[in-house]
Amino acid sequence: MRKHFLLAAFALLILTSCSNESSAVSMVESMKTPQMENFDKAFKSLGDPQNRPTEEERKRNTSELSDRRKALLVPASKELILSTGVTESELTRKTGDDMSQIIVWATQIYMQKSDEIRKNIKSDK
Repeated sequence: MRKHFLLAAFALLILTSCSNESSAVSMVESMKTPQMENFDKAFKSLGDPQNRPTEEERKRNTSELSDRRKALLVPASKELILSTGVTESELTRKTGDDMSQIIVWATQIYMQKSDEIRKNIKSDK
């Protein structure tokens, strides 16, 4: 009988832990700015059938995105960068309008903002 109680308590602990983790993830999602959400959507769109690598792109055998696929990320990347107060001219000056540099910069901003959201959630608990 005691084993069953311990097993049930352990199962309840696991379920509670998983529940807390998923609620923390949903809290992060709900605190994202519209620009962060658009950046997310842009990255997720790379998995859409029409946006997947073509046979030719796969044959290049490189980990870098093709220009076609980078172009899908650039608008949301620029929007995220500009939302931080960076001006269009500063963006152009720092990146030279290079799509890779724009995407990398936006990714850094996205990660930084996500970390800040997580820290805020932890400090609120």
